[in-house]
Amino acid sequence: MSLQAYAAAATRAETPRDLEYRLFGQVTRALVQASKSDERDLATRIDALDWNRRLWSALAADCGDSANALPQAVRAQIISLSLFVNRHSSLVMRGEESFEDLIDINRMMMQGLAPGAQQAA
Repeated sequence: MSLQAYAAAATRAETPRDLEYRLFGQVTRALVQASKSDERDLATRIDALDWNRRLWSALAADCGDSANALPQAVRAQIISLSLFVNRHSSLVMRGEESFEDLIDINRMMMQGLAPGAQQAA
């Protein structure tokens, strides 16, 4: 099977919600690893924080689009969380805060995105 055929099959099988869940899992795993790394390992810490910031920035941009189908209140909360993530990431890099709040926020998002979470709500 060619790589293109595999990619097409994977795209059809994964919903946007599944994709977001998987992406949050990957980013959160990077944050956890960075939180356990030596404080002098700036590359690992910066890469994880930057990846998380980019994820949240993309979510905020999507929520700012008037075509977004999420309720306005939910969109506003995601944008607010994105702003917090951005500020908190800077504090983490300066050694004034830990990774834990960022990891906790991502895990809460994953709980909401988890398979079956939509039916429970």
